[in-house]
Formats: sequence, C-alpha cells, structure tokens
Amino acid sequence: MLFIKLGGSLITDKTRPNTPRHDVLARLAQEIAEFINPDPSKRQTLPPPILLGHGSGSFGHAAAKQHGTRNGVYDAEGWRGFGHVSVAAAQINRIVADALFTAGVPVMSFLPSSWVRCRDGQIVEMKRDGIEAALAHKLVPLIMGDVAFDEVRGGTITSTEEEFAFLAQSLPVTRVLLAGETEGVYERYPDGPIIPNITPANWQAVRGGVGGSRGADVTGGMASKVGDMLKLVQTYPHLRIHIFSGLIPGNLTRVMAGEPLGTTVSMS
Repeated sequence: MLFIKLGGSLITDKTRPNTPRHDVLARLAQEIAEFINPDPSKRQTLPPPILLGHGSGSFGHAAAKQHGTRNGVYDAEGWRGFGHVSVAAAQINRIVADALFTAGVPVMSFLPSSWVRCRDGQIVEMKRDGIEAALAHKLVPLIMGDVAFDEVRGGTITSTEEEFAFLAQSLPVTRVLLAGETEGVYERYPDGPIIPNITPANWQAVRGGVGGSRGADVTGGMASKVGDMLKLVQTYPHLRIHIFSGLIPGNLTRVMAGEPLGTTVSMS
C-alpha cells in the first residue's frame, strides 16, 4: 500500500494566502488517475491501494500562524481562531478533492478534526473504520493536516505526516511518498546538493544544513518532516519514504511506479 502526500508548498503558493495552484493540482490528479486506472493492454499487475493526504499550504498554515493554534487554544479568541483554521483547511481539501474527482479518482474526503484526538500535541486516537471501509470498497481516502481537539492544550494541529504515522499501525503501508516543491532534502538549504539517502545512522551528520520551509509552516518544515519520517522507519523498518518534487511533470508517476527519485528515508 502507498501513502501519498501532496505537500502544501506544491499545491498552493505558500507565500500568498489562500492561493491554490490549480494547474499543478490538475496534473497531479491526472497522474494519480492514470496510475490507479492503467491501460488494460499495458497493465502488468494491479496497482496497490492508495491513501492520499495533502498539506494546507497557504490556507491552513497562514491561519494557524495568525492564531498560534499549534501551541494550544485557551480562550474565546483562540477558539474562534481554531474554527478559522478548520474552515481554511476544509477549503483547500475541497479544492484537492474536486481536482481528483474531475480527473477520475474515486476520492472520499475524511476531515481529521472530526476523528482525531490528541494529548499535548500527540495523536492518541484516530477512528479508522471509515478509512478502512473506503479502502475495502476501492475508494481512495483523502486526509489532510487539520485542527484537532487536545486533552491538554484544548486544541492543536496535526500534520499529514503525523496522521500517516498513526495509520501505519493498522494499514499495510510499504512506501510513503512525499511530493513537495523541492527535489528532495538539501544538504545545504536552499541550494543543494540533494541528499540521496537519509538513515538514522547519517542524520546527525547531515541535519545541520537542512532548512525549514518557504512561507508559513506551523508544523516545522523540512527538518521536522525528516525527523518524523525517521521515527516512522525506526518503528516500521520495512518502510521506504521518498521526498521528491511534484512540480516536475511525471515525477509522481515514476515514484508511484517504484523509481527512487529525490531523497529516500529508510533504515539502511
């Protein structure tokens, strides 16, 4: 099974609030549609099941940074901001779902705010029944970075990567594909070169040059993303995680098919 994230920096312009990249989204949706619905005359094997996720980019991140939602919600103004972030996240989710559906992907959205519970910023519960039922009926679940109620902080934000990590406990994922704006993880952010492989053994040596993100990002940017993915492969050593550019036409198709573009995060 594949987990695929369309990064917020890829599907939106993170330097401009509420600005989707419709052309990029349409192309990515078409690549996914062609992968799950291949030409029968060329098909060698059935494509694996897919769980899709996306970042909030200039929608949710801009609102979350304004209200400080990631760090907690403690008063009436903060709860109003919590609602604002949820609306912004749902807006970009609707745009992504529409693009996928138009391309022919049998997509079904699941908004994490309604089924994720956190404790001090960490996911402790996710109701997975709906996602598992959707997969059983050959639908493609679509999740996203979103707000979540938190037992300690009142409210917080969960990233798509954190949701992927929790879902990996019960879904048979073998590869996680993180399509973003950059061609991989830069050894010296932001001008390269690209680090081809990151493992727990070499992360301390290379992490010094790995930067954050362009535009608002309340969930930590690239260094945080890599750290989360290393924890994931340490828990599930069979996993391979690919960080690559979705801006280059055909890249998503190639990585879905098994080609290791960009940076691979793995145990060895």
